[in-house]
Amino acid sequence: MHPETSPSPWRLSVAPMMDWTDRHCRHFHRLLSRHARLYTEMVTTGALLHGDVQRHLDFDAGEHPVALQLGGSEPDALAHCAKLGAQWGYDEINLNCGCPSERVQRGAFGACLMAEPQLVADCVKAMVDAVAIPVTVKHRIGIDKTESYGFVRDFVGTVAEAGCSVFIVHARNAWLKGLSPKENREVPPLRYELVHRLKAEFPHLVICTNGGITTDAQVAAELTQVDGVMVGREAYHNPWWLARWDAGFFGDHGGDGEIALEREAVEEQMVRYMEREAARAGVPWHAIARHMLGLYNGLPGARRWRQVWSDHKLKGVPPAQVMALAHARGERLAA
Repeated sequence: MHPETSPSPWRLSVAPMMDWTDRHCRHFHRLLSRHARLYTEMVTTGALLHGDVQRHLDFDAGEHPVALQLGGSEPDALAHCAKLGAQWGYDEINLNCGCPSERVQRGAFGACLMAEPQLVADCVKAMVDAVAIPVTVKHRIGIDKTESYGFVRDFVGTVAEAGCSVFIVHARNAWLKGLSPKENREVPPLRYELVHRLKAEFPHLVICTNGGITTDAQVAAELTQVDGVMVGREAYHNPWWLARWDAGFFGDHGGDGEIALEREAVEEQMVRYMEREAARAGVPWHAIARHMLGLYNGLPGARRWRQVWSDHKLKGVPPAQVMALAHARGERLAA
């Protein structure tokens, strides 16, 4: 792996994942990688227009670079929410054109927007006119059984004309009927070659691949074809993978050391974060700890360690004591 001199800001990122990539998860991921781009869960325009803006948009400055993903289909509402995101200090506004869930479809946004490229273009233009930070789009290669490259090519071409220069492409179709969101991440076949064709046809755009990428070798292979890779569930379930990204893909070799000791140091930092969040906002530690349960995946004792951090009977125990209990149970973690 030989990273370029100035890697693209989108070279490696962690995908927006509902119920997972909240600010606590992003804090954890930032401890593992200084350079990976992080994304919020999708926030709907309705939630920002009619709900608690601070609850949805608050984040820690240490999370940068961090992008706000919006869900919506009305240009004026999206422009207003993009402006809020910029005011709160996000580095990017991303429009969700990839989520296939029925709830999202009922809101007339997500993957179903790919059938209306001009509407997406109008939404993008409204946001581009409202903010000075990048406005990007995350989308699929097609919807339902439409497997024509021309469909996604025309979508990208139309939206690019409105001022979007960064496209994050989940290399699967979204089947809007008959599959659950989980099945939509697994059943439609991956066709990375269509993403590669987009980059070849639109060399001036930033094109990133998303979907099914779980190894360094896959990331390295994709980076020979496109500008960036977005990783989803593998980053969440096996977060220690992120600890290799800075050296392997960004040319940053600082902080190398003993793997087990580094993991424990990250865990200790998370405990201190739990203590701060409890004092600052009354956040219970277990709401934060759930995001780091994969930290020791693959090591002897990991399951027992995880069981302690997941034990609801320990909710009243301070997190530093829970960590000590977890390591006593998973005694071989650092062996």
